[in-house]
Amino acid sequence: MPLIDAHVHLCPPEVNRDPAGWAAEAGEPHWAQLCTRRRKNGRPVQAFPSVDELLRAMDAGGVGRAVLLGWYWERPETCRMQNRFYAECVRKHPDRLSAFATVQPADGGQALEELRRARDEGLVGLGELSPHSQGYACDDAGFGAVLTLVKEFGWPVNLHVTDPQSSGYPGRVETPLADFIKLARDFPQTSFILAHWGGLLPLVVAEKIPDNICYDTAASPLLYGQDIWKKFCAQVPADRVLFGSDYPLNVYPGIDAEPNMSRLVAELHRAELDATTLRAIVADNACRLLGL
Repeated sequence: MPLIDAHVHLCPPEVNRDPAGWAAEAGEPHWAQLCTRRRKNGRPVQAFPSVDELLRAMDAGGVGRAVLLGWYWERPETCRMQNRFYAECVRKHPDRLSAFATVQPADGGQALEELRRARDEGLVGLGELSPHSQGYACDDAGFGAVLTLVKEFGWPVNLHVTDPQSSGYPGRVETPLADFIKLARDFPQTSFILAHWGGLLPLVVAEKIPDNICYDTAASPLLYGQDIWKKFCAQVPADRVLFGSDYPLNVYPGIDAEPNMSRLVAELHRAELDATTLRAIVADNACRLLGL
């Protein structure tokens, strides 16, 4: 079956040429801390591929479509740059790529105008955002205005989540799980996709989780063992989980020198999920949320 990777990142060529230098000039220190460092074994945390390199990685992994996610940028100018780049990617490869917009809600009315432009340019969702990293509260009025507008668009919203039990790493930011439950209750008509298995939200919170919360599997091998697929899906309805790789993050740094999308696809198939659950995770759920 055609597989949809619902969590992929790409950077424009000007970022790829000198990521650390670009970040210093653009005023994006948090992104630089997360994305330009090296691991203890000396390997880069991630690569900076071109669009063509992404498409080749998708072909090798049997991925039919990738959803390009933005980033929780600190500066509105960077958000606009990201959105224009993604709009160009989608125009050139509409059969292979979809894209989400990103904004800095502190930009006020300009953030809303940017969302309208992104919609008109063919983008289909919002995120990956992180209020806790971008410097505003989840109940901030500017963020509420952003969510109200994307509710009108019918867009899903992808939010970064840090597992509260995860180990520390440079740039780690706490994301209290209760904040996401409240957001979902405040905006019940919006589908929220909590990245990185949602920090295991439904496995550790006793209260009922709102039905409009979904989860993606981005960066799974860096966070959890292979048993996470069956463990999570045993407690969460199949229609709430989306396959996401977090490419070009290298999620197997002890094995691969470069990010390898194919390896995570293989791990998914080794999980021995039933056919209905597997199809929901790799295709049906993304198609439903994105209107494909």
